[in-house]
Amino acid sequence: MLNQTVARVTDRIVARSAEGRAAYLDRMARAAQEGPARAHLSCSGQAHAYAGAGQDQDALATQSAGNIGIVTAYNDMLSAHQPFERFPELIRNAARAAGGTAQVAGGVPAMCDGVTQGTPGMELSLFSRDVIAMAAGVALSHNTFDTTVYLGVCDKIVPGLVIAAQVFGHLPAVFLPAGPMTSGISNDEKAEVRQKFAAGEVDRAVLMQAEMAAYHGPGTCTFYGTANTNQMLMEFMGLHLPGSSFVNPNTPLRDALTDAGARRALSISHLGNEYIPTSQVLDEKAFVNGIVGLHATGGSTNLLIHLVAMARAGGIILDWQDFSDLADVTPLLARVYPNGLADVNHFHAAGGLGFMIGQLLSAGLLHEEVTTIMGQGLGLYTREPRLKDGELTWEDGAGESQNDRILRPVSDPFQPTGGLQRMDGLLGAAVCKVSAVKPEHHVIEAPVRVFHDQDSVKAAYQAGEFEEDVIVVVRFQGPKANGMPELHSLTPVLANLQARGLKVALVTDGRMSGASGKVLSAIHVCPEAVDGGAIAKLQDGDVLRVDAAKGRIDIVTEGVLDRPCVTADLAANGFGQGRELFHHFRTLVGAADTGASSI
Repeated sequence: MLNQTVARVTDRIVARSAEGRAAYLDRMARAAQEGPARAHLSCSGQAHAYAGAGQDQDALATQSAGNIGIVTAYNDMLSAHQPFERFPELIRNAARAAGGTAQVAGGVPAMCDGVTQGTPGMELSLFSRDVIAMAAGVALSHNTFDTTVYLGVCDKIVPGLVIAAQVFGHLPAVFLPAGPMTSGISNDEKAEVRQKFAAGEVDRAVLMQAEMAAYHGPGTCTFYGTANTNQMLMEFMGLHLPGSSFVNPNTPLRDALTDAGARRALSISHLGNEYIPTSQVLDEKAFVNGIVGLHATGGSTNLLIHLVAMARAGGIILDWQDFSDLADVTPLLARVYPNGLADVNHFHAAGGLGFMIGQLLSAGLLHEEVTTIMGQGLGLYTREPRLKDGELTWEDGAGESQNDRILRPVSDPFQPTGGLQRMDGLLGAAVCKVSAVKPEHHVIEAPVRVFHDQDSVKAAYQAGEFEEDVIVVVRFQGPKANGMPELHSLTPVLANLQARGLKVALVTDGRMSGASGKVLSAIHVCPEAVDGGAIAKLQDGDVLRVDAAKGRIDIVTEGVLDRPCVTADLAANGFGQGRELFHHFRTLVGAADTGASSI
């Protein structure tokens, strides 16, 4: 039986979204009726579309078994996307074997927050999601495709591709992951070296050696940040093949899944045996399932922004209260770094997403009656892929956890509620990732130190200015101010202060990423400082109380709200590292709690 809270939240999302969702579905129905324009193009137009197709040229002109549009985030600078170099040829071969064709419709940018962390380039990160959606839209605008395959992994890439897939929701969409790199040194070892470097205890050579041992080959980073949270969501929401998220790159099983994904994309086109457009897959129930998966795994805080934006592209309106209510009834079933010591390879080996989906279904915490790219029912996603004599099959997954330090059943969770918390109070609304924060740090009341950028925090730390309990406030970091960069480079500094025995918390209208961990952090504060939010009225020495247990951010000092808002000179945010190109994005972007979208 479906959990009453899950049912209630779903019903109110349906009611809240009714008008917009109906209009969206009507548009998708009309687009499906019109079909792809390939057959209706002029001879010149068709010749242009097929001229580069090589051996598939005649098939495109004369056959109608289906043409796959591939949208790829391939580049060979980022480990997570480097494996996609091989995918188009694998997909083309699979399509030919099934009587169809495949073409790379276009590429989309893929940037890494880990590379740009703490640099001006990070201020383009959130906006890159909207650019990716737009670029995918351009790729598919030729209207010559019967179905689509999306190749993307990391932070903004998958959400941007999902937004595009919703806009082209009359077409089926199969998302094919690259998989995580094999395990290097433990994430805990890496974090320890980072903290020692921040404290001046080791030099840069030692830091570099540790980083290279952690990030050592092709594939996604192995900690449970935004990239791997994205992969989890694609399974919970029915856009991946079952069990495909965490299979390592360049392995026979990974290649077999890529082949199967291409074939499945053809079979669910309007020319195949089972038409399943994306607009049918990504409904209100699918998004609720995704939110439950987010909580059960202790996933990235970034998804509280991305899921809202992804849903709106399909006429579905989510708000942070939906996330909070679902967190209250969703147990935390996984401990993956930064919420534990294991990485995603260990999680996958312990039973992975198949085990977790089975557990949540049995507890009535997921909608089973959903449409997925595999057909009807989320129960299909409790199975695991296997290669037998070179043939891909799916078998029932593990009936029990293979390591209860990493993955637990619903009957014995790591904690009874989810890993993310909505925060409210006079300061505004915010979110907090509590799954990695020890219970003794869930409530922090202390004076604030106010900063307007993360470099100033680091400078104050290096100058020895933090000697007492403190709540570090970093404001003018919201989407309108500077694109809402992640402030993850503050993690070693704050963790060191906490390790000294100080009570420490972070409050910001910026982001902290899926890698945020040990230190209590109230992030995504809305309204942001540049919009006149109360965070712009704080002064050094004001006392705040951040209470993750109650979901509150309270201003203890009296009279704060009576002050005028502080303003900041943001001129420097407009130039350098491409920021000039994003002026209109900063002008048009919405608030974090509505998806921080500029499209």
